[in-house]
Amino acid sequence: MSQRVTTAFEPLLTQLTEFRAKWPKRGWSWDGRFSCVASAFSAELVEEANAALAGTFPGRWNHRTLASAPPLVQQIAERTGGVRADQWIFSTAPSGGAIIYGLWWPWGDDTTITLRVGLPSPNPSVEDRLRDVFGASPY
Repeated sequence: MSQRVTTAFEPLLTQLTEFRAKWPKRGWSWDGRFSCVASAFSAELVEEANAALAGTFPGRWNHRTLASAPPLVQQIAERTGGVRADQWIFSTAPSGGAIIYGLWWPWGDDTTITLRVGLPSPNPSVEDRLRDVFGASPY
């Protein structure tokens, strides 16, 4: 991927550093299935999690509103299995055409939710920086 595209992610990665500091659950891991970082948290933290997401991820769509999302967000949703009734997909505001997405996936037990944060397409150098921001090991 070009240096220009990698550079476009820098402001977003800075925002993610601030987001991580506000996130109510501190543990992040690497999800190799979707090449993103993930944090599982208790449903009791939903309000705090939503407050943290609001500043960094202003774009928010569910299964009813996904058709109004930008095409890139719709492509991410399709690539990750769609957006079910209890799920959300978030996105940062674009930076030089780049975005970072968030997937809000409840486990179905009314107790646990996982937030995944990732890139719309593979980019090893930006993925390395993403892991660094969240302290998530690739292994």
